[in-house]
Amino acid sequence: MSNISAFLIFGPPGSGKGTVGAKLAATTGVKHLSTGDIFRGLSPAGENGKLFASYANAGKLVPDEATVQIFSRYIGGLIDTNKFDPEKDSFLLDGIPRTVAQAELIKSVVNVRHIFVLDIPDYSVIVERLLKRAAIEGRKDDADESVVRARIKEYETKTAAVLSAYSDSLITKINGNQSPNKVFRDTLSAYIVNAD
Repeated sequence: MSNISAFLIFGPPGSGKGTVGAKLAATTGVKHLSTGDIFRGLSPAGENGKLFASYANAGKLVPDEATVQIFSRYIGGLIDTNKFDPEKDSFLLDGIPRTVAQAELIKSVVNVRHIFVLDIPDYSVIVERLLKRAAIEGRKDDADESVVRARIKEYETKTAAVLSAYSDSLITKINGNQSPNKVFRDTLSAYIVNAD
């Protein structure tokens, strides 16, 4: 696979990564790619779909090698069908890398240009948001508070550690407790500064 240019967006579940990512893609032309969307789009009858379901239902992350393999296959498909041009396009990656091992596994093919972190220190805010999202969108992975708390713990112990694998100069923290519009505006400002 060609070397791809990417921005990363981090934040605990329910921090607004998907909302910010979609708006950033619509505003700037960066291609928002959520591994959660990729996983949820897998056929439940397929091997990868069953693997994903077994981990997601317990609030755990899919193993690193399987995650990177599914991600790489998906990117390859986008390139092969002319939906992504590695020569001129950039991704906003949401959900990968989620562990230090994943950061290592994708390092040879992903050129990380900048990282946006949607920071929400009060996890009770996240639990409330996700339970509300479950009711509105019918997301099963958000409906069980114990699963939500397990996902937050996974983020806290594994994903947050990924940031230490990158230089501080690549990271901009955004206050995720603000209104969705303010979070987006702050992220857009940081993107514009770091996109050149």
